Amino acid sequence: MTTIAYKDGVIAYDSRCTRGTTITDDDCEKLETVKGVHFLCTGCTCDFGALIGAYFGTASATPVEASGYAVDGGTLWLIGYDDKTGFWKNRISPDRADAIGNGSPFALTAMDMGATAAEAIEMAKRRDTCTGGQVRTLTIKAEEAPQG
Repeated sequence: MTTIAYKDGVIAYDSRCTRGTTITDDDCEKLETVKGVHFLCTGCTCDFGALIGAYFGTASATPVEASGYAVDGGTLWLIGYDDKTGFWKNRISPDRADAIGNGSPFALTAMDMGATAAEAIEMAKRRDTCTGGQVRTLTIKAEEAPQG
């Protein structure tokens, strides 16, 4: 698992990968860019490709145990896949703090108390064993409207 937090145009995320209760990597890059869309996923690492594929219209033949954020053209989406509805996505308001993953309750509380997204991940690292390593950030920039 992981913890990913969003606040004020910045997504912050940790770099820890775990398998059950075992830390397998503390320097894992979780940002993946496909066709110009940035993805940050949480859940079963082996299902990230299926979730990203579903974003582009490829249905998964097997259950997908992952969710995440997609940044597409400056818009932030919460994405996931479930057995009943298949792929789904919900737009995240740029004015609202949000967090997903194992340490999300800690990150949300930290942001409610005034922390930035990066500070929220640092706080989650203190309490959640599945959150750790480096804290990395991605700044979301809205796409400019076409001139013309």
